[in-house]
Amino acid sequence: MPTYTAPVKDMQFVLHDMLKVSSSDIPGYDELEAEFTNAVLEEAGKLTADVLAPLNVVGDQEGCRLENGIVYTPTGFKAAFEQVKEGGWTGLDMPEEYGGQNMPYLLGTAVGEMFSASNQAFTMYQGLTHGAAAAILAHGTDEQKNKWLPKMVSCEWTGTMNLTEPHCGTDLGLMRTKAEPQDNGTYKISGQKIFISAGDHDMADNIVHLVLAKVPGGPEGIKGVSLFIVPKFLVDDEGNIGARNGVSVGNIEKKMGIHGNSTCVLNYDEAEGYLIGDLNKGMRAMFTMMNEARLGVGMQGLAQAEAAYQNALAYAKDRLQGRDVTGAKNPDGPADPLIVHPDIRRSLMDQKSFVEGARAFILWGATMIDKAHRSEDKDADGLISLLTPVIKGFLTDEGYDMTVKAQQVYGGHGYIEEWGMSQFTRDARIAMIYEGANGVQALDLVGRKLAVDGGKHVMAFFDLVKTFCKENGEDEALKDFVEPLKAASKDLQAAGMYFMQAGMKNPNDALSGSNDFMHLFGHVCLGLMWAQMAKAANAALASGEGDAEFYETKLATGRYYMARRLPATGLHLARIQTGGDTVMALTADQF
Repeated sequence: MPTYTAPVKDMQFVLHDMLKVSSSDIPGYDELEAEFTNAVLEEAGKLTADVLAPLNVVGDQEGCRLENGIVYTPTGFKAAFEQVKEGGWTGLDMPEEYGGQNMPYLLGTAVGEMFSASNQAFTMYQGLTHGAAAAILAHGTDEQKNKWLPKMVSCEWTGTMNLTEPHCGTDLGLMRTKAEPQDNGTYKISGQKIFISAGDHDMADNIVHLVLAKVPGGPEGIKGVSLFIVPKFLVDDEGNIGARNGVSVGNIEKKMGIHGNSTCVLNYDEAEGYLIGDLNKGMRAMFTMMNEARLGVGMQGLAQAEAAYQNALAYAKDRLQGRDVTGAKNPDGPADPLIVHPDIRRSLMDQKSFVEGARAFILWGATMIDKAHRSEDKDADGLISLLTPVIKGFLTDEGYDMTVKAQQVYGGHGYIEEWGMSQFTRDARIAMIYEGANGVQALDLVGRKLAVDGGKHVMAFFDLVKTFCKENGEDEALKDFVEPLKAASKDLQAAGMYFMQAGMKNPNDALSGSNDFMHLFGHVCLGLMWAQMAKAANAALASGEGDAEFYETKLATGRYYMARRLPATGLHLARIQTGGDTVMALTADQF
């Protein structure tokens, strides 16, 4: 059975050597001393390794079941959820006034990676609750916050987001779920929602659904969508649970992966709901939840890649196959371990350089969210909004690919369920689809995000790269990082310039290259992260303190990324510059 060990040391390196969080001027970061963050991460690591990781395969094999209208989670999930709640992990970064610990989003992100890596299906129950609570926190009235948030923060009650319907996914303007206004200010919600993760289960006393629906007489399309709080059980003014609301489970979806999460078809039959935010402004409120969810999904790509890599590495060191072409490394044994072979090394280095670069990218992104919220920094908010589709799309595409590489290390055993490697690949696959399929993320990046505020935020990103390269260009120890980063950044700028010149004349020329642009952008982001980590590692080595081998390994891994992975930007640029003619050449009937 696969195992998982939380990468605490690597997280500490990113937090303190690279990001230097405790000296940041972001409110609350002064509390993030190395000793404190280490204590939190170590405790989270124990919980995820000892409790959640062993349940990962249980959830995969058992799945959830629907019996007589009740959804039952896999063996052990309920007891584990109680442990998570008792430890206060569900409200780590939520406001104290609602029972949270008010830690920075950054720390919640680091802990969240451990939870997702150890058991993604399980972690989704609390993750979706966090997103729903964030939407209520941002858009709810004081009365709504006081009524719903305390028990959602503690996960006594969990939450969901209800968008998709059988006939509409991305195009939510087509939805048919109706919200009929009542004389008492409530609404009667009727319709069907599908693909609702954690839609029903036996681990919480109540489930608070956030449901998109249309009020009759409102504007057509997406402009007529509103957001409603629709609980599984009605709650009185004192917070006591009452009668069952008009929402029921029609079915549990049979899925490729994340079997331990109850993905439900939910039927609403005049269920009582309460408007959250403004009428016909539901997407504005829902996007609070979706943007947070997209960052969390990007983290899932990293998390599954990390867990798969750990197991592939252990197998490569243990499995004896063939001899090293330069001479036997295990002369007393019948063969050498897999890890001696260059192609296995290539695969492992692809995985290692991705997960460490992606971790830095995710945590850097989390600092921007904290800066936007805690310091009310609009520039930080603009930059993370630009990078959100890159984090979601690039990290999940690449993360999935890395789980396949990890599976491949096992050869035929990777295809056999006994070894458990296929679960990482199957679980990672959904991350490329939900919370906005990656093709949509790429279209959002190119079609909307690049032009926001006159291109101010993408120019700010270019300035970040340019400033780093200028400040460190004379440092011989960073030459292997600065020069490739410069070249990759030029490719990204050239792609942006192509879109400006060709895309204005023919939008298909830009949109046909959107997926390549998202990946090009992602590689440049990881290149910037590796350059910054290299600088931090060199500084640590120069100080003579800490684990020299760790820092030297970090530098070698970074050099691999810059030499072997980052040049992909040239390929993506070449594809982009071919335009849309070859993509759009066939008529629909010719396919």
